[in-house]
Amino acid sequence: MRNILITGANRGLGSELAAEAAARGYQVWAGARDANCSGEKLQALQEQYPGQVHVLQLDVTDENSVKNAFEKLGGRIEALDVIVNNAAILLGRDQKLEDFELELVDRQIRTNLYGPMLVLKYGVPLLGKGNGQAIINISSEAGSMAGAYAGDYGYALSKSALNMFTAQLRSAYGRKGYAVYAVHPGWIKTDMGGNAAPGEASESAAGIMDLAERKRGEIEGEFFVNHLGEPMKL
Repeated sequence: MRNILITGANRGLGSELAAEAAARGYQVWAGARDANCSGEKLQALQEQYPGQVHVLQLDVTDENSVKNAFEKLGGRIEALDVIVNNAAILLGRDQKLEDFELELVDRQIRTNLYGPMLVLKYGVPLLGKGNGQAIINISSEAGSMAGAYAGDYGYALSKSALNMFTAQLRSAYGRKGYAVYAVHPGWIKTDMGGNAAPGEASESAAGIMDLAERKRGEIEGEFFVNHLGEPMKL
């Protein structure tokens, strides 16, 4: 059974990714900042897929938490096949440039950029032992310089930097045959996207898993894509 780690899996797109991966037969390691507050969706998945969905305490903003999570994971599995860096925050959405708080920018960069960097720092050794490996970083159209807009400063900067980090990962691990993508999941109904969003998180999750399984996109093609594998402008 293939192993997948999903960060921020306790709600929104993360929990839908966990559901989709479980339905496809993966052993799911669902990262959550507080394992005791994993959310109703993950609890239901654990009941639906007994012994297949596991909640892993993993706070991507805390290096010790990430390190400990992978030490525990390494004691339970021999290899990891897919890592999905999904955990992210969006703060200060309505703040104007002259009013924005640098502390909010810093918090978003720590979660949205440094988080994936730490996860891969400690996750790469297990990933190297897997098969058909994939690294999926959940990005956003907000991180596109071609489509830059005024606002969401910290979020946009963090996602733009995440795209750059993904390009570096593609250079390092694409040559080894890994599928490496920064994925815009679309405007979907989640806590972040809101109820007015036209897309469903479940549909986005299915597309993202197709990318991880090489059913969409091209490993040698563009690395910044939407959930359908269609190229996004950087």
